[in-house]
Amino acid sequence: MPTSSDLETFRQQTRAWLEANCPAAMRKPIPTEDDLCWGGRNWTFASEAQRQWLERMAARGWTVPTWPRNYGGGGLSADEATVLAQEMRALGCRPPLASFGIWMLGPALLKFGTEAQKREFLPKIASGAIRWCQGYSEPNAGSDLASLQTRAEDRGDHYIVNGQKIWTSYADKADWIFCLVRSESEAKKHTGISFVLFDMASPGVTTKPILLISGKSPFCETFFDNVRVEKKNLVGTPGGGWEVAKYLLTHEREMISAIGDRALPKPLGQEAAELVGTDEDGRLADPLLRAQIAEFEVDEAAFRLMLERLGELSKARQAHPAYSSVLKYYGAELNKRRHELLISAGGSDALEWESERSSHGAAARAWLRTKGNSIEGGTSEIQLNVIARRILDLPGS
Repeated sequence: MPTSSDLETFRQQTRAWLEANCPAAMRKPIPTEDDLCWGGRNWTFASEAQRQWLERMAARGWTVPTWPRNYGGGGLSADEATVLAQEMRALGCRPPLASFGIWMLGPALLKFGTEAQKREFLPKIASGAIRWCQGYSEPNAGSDLASLQTRAEDRGDHYIVNGQKIWTSYADKADWIFCLVRSESEAKKHTGISFVLFDMASPGVTTKPILLISGKSPFCETFFDNVRVEKKNLVGTPGGGWEVAKYLLTHEREMISAIGDRALPKPLGQEAAELVGTDEDGRLADPLLRAQIAEFEVDEAAFRLMLERLGELSKARQAHPAYSSVLKYYGAELNKRRHELLISAGGSDALEWESERSSHGAAARAWLRTKGNSIEGGTSEIQLNVIARRILDLPGS
């Protein structure tokens, strides 16, 4: 574990490197999700600055700072990674790469993958060379995920997969999928599931976008028609995929919870003041809205401190496995409140959908999109049940 002196030296070196290597264009707030860099074999960089920033961070291993160096990571301790995140925030650096591979699959491979799987996939995830999607939910297997019916027939050295997934985020843009399939038809539903990886360009894979109320969507229906999946891409044991799936879900929920701490291009109070105006003391003119924003910002700060505290507990191996449900639930609620307040500040103008003045309904579309935060990654009702049962130990929950 690095000493305080070592961490201070690391902080100074990190700050200097970031100042020298993060392009100015990558130090501005991200206006929309479309401005994130997702990588992958079909990715087109939005700018030269975006390409440079990803390449420089990946070369240093700082897209995945705590992963081992031999898998494309930075080999940093948890304390060093915290310092890196703090210095990036202080400088306003954008994340160099958004990736389900980093947030979800990578941790699962580090824990359950074979050495060959780690060496094949982890460096490509770290460099942004491969983009992943998640094949979990099905039309009749959402909250009750273990009821999934996509089947994998054992053909010796490979499986033949048939079935359908739904709400597959960015399936139409992904290179590969990590997918739950029923491989043991006679086993109990939780014990007959396997976790497999395969290329989305495989014959028999098709996708169909799903339009949301916001007017656009990352979600797709995904169909498998006699898709060949090599057994070398089975993660864990045959029929043992539920353990991999549960572990990955904790990381997915932590990923979604980050929306609770997602900064707007400007502080919420400033955004509201520009829309509503200020009084003679320079305060937001609407006192009720001012009080609501103050309450929100206190809760937002408390959430950020909770994230830091849980990070410390994780480093000490004292974090409850179900804390991810707390983060996911409260992060979703915070983000919904954030956009409700923005709509309140904008009034009727914020509800415009197509006019140039409202940037083609950006505020309204973002507000509507947040409604899905309490559904995706496990509904808020499911998270509250988990919290009641596993953390509060409430009777009858």
